[in-house]
Amino acid sequence: MKGVTFNVSVPHFLLAKTAGRISDSALYGLLSGVKMSDLPEPQLPGPDWVEIEVVAGGICGSDISNLTYSASPAMEPFGSFPAVLGHEILGRVKSVGTNVSKVSQGQRVTVDPMISCTTRGYPPEDPCSSCSEGLHCTCERAGEDGVIWIGDEPLSRGLTIGYHRDLPGGWGQTVLAHESQVFPVDDALSDNAAVLLEPLSIALHAVLRTPPEGEEPAFVIGSGTIALATIWALRATGFQGPILAQAKREHEQKLARTLGATDVVAPGFEARDALIDTGASAHMPVVGPEVFSGGGFPLIYDCVGNQSSLAQSLGFASPRGRIVVIGCVAEFKKLDLTFVWARELRIRGAVGYGLETWRGERRHTFEIAHDLLLETGAPVQNMVTHAYPLDQYRDALRAAANHRKSGAVKVVLQP
Repeated sequence: MKGVTFNVSVPHFLLAKTAGRISDSALYGLLSGVKMSDLPEPQLPGPDWVEIEVVAGGICGSDISNLTYSASPAMEPFGSFPAVLGHEILGRVKSVGTNVSKVSQGQRVTVDPMISCTTRGYPPEDPCSSCSEGLHCTCERAGEDGVIWIGDEPLSRGLTIGYHRDLPGGWGQTVLAHESQVFPVDDALSDNAAVLLEPLSIALHAVLRTPPEGEEPAFVIGSGTIALATIWALRATGFQGPILAQAKREHEQKLARTLGATDVVAPGFEARDALIDTGASAHMPVVGPEVFSGGGFPLIYDCVGNQSSLAQSLGFASPRGRIVVIGCVAEFKKLDLTFVWARELRIRGAVGYGLETWRGERRHTFEIAHDLLLETGAPVQNMVTHAYPLDQYRDALRAAANHRKSGAVKVVLQP
């Protein structure tokens, strides 16, 4: 099969930090760790596994960060390389193991890419503490080889399909997944809606774990897929209070409104004015940026995760406000944490998905997101702005990385 592979190495890291600043060809071209590879067809490792023919694989902002080595190296021990990339996966079942009953051949499915103790081959009575809670996105065995074998070796370490040497991701033609990771997709959902179930589930997980209290206003920072998905998740779960979205470009602002934002502001002066409208007053310290007191937002979803967005979140939060960090926060050169203690702020991270309590039942986030899409009919498919065949992966990566120029929100590859 063919697949877009990525290999982490010190030379590629040094290249990314030097030539990559000048030319994206150094990152996505022949000199990078990314290339199209011819690989052996993967074989089902056991009777509980499913072979999936990929229909579409999304490009995530975290993929761009990892390919450019701008993400923190802290997560590198929880991957294995070279890996076929792509953790946002839509496909059709190609074959199933003898124990599989959840899906059948030819059925359209999406894949939870996070690797649990079950996927690693551990028996149900021996999960880690995270997996025992249904929160396999923080599986504590991610840095260890599994007990199930792939070919002649045990399953390699890794947290997720798409950054795993033995489990190819959605930027290839074929994916292997344990039955527990696979979820049927209703025919009523378009491919462009269904390929978004993974990022929609990330946002939904964050909202379900930290929902608004009553109808307090929610401020969503960011204009990418996760930010737009967070707006959708707030409305889909029944929140009727005001949602202020921060988005710079016109098409992103339009998408935010379509998915449920009450109002949209651009970063900078418009966002500042919105903060002042909450009753905040501005003050200028002897050195440093402007600070505010009073007013503020009681709930902020930071869907960017860089130094600027987190600094804004800390400055815009009301006393005892809650900040949910959904963006992949990494290393910062400088960040003033004064208001964490001065305003008694509560900061909570959110990653992945898992078992949620929803309408009195324990269900997987993917299942809830799928059913909410059917219930609401929200036009999430409009987030998919660019699609490329697999052999044009370099063009796809450039469009995703240079989204300010290309206008891309979600870019997908179609093997």
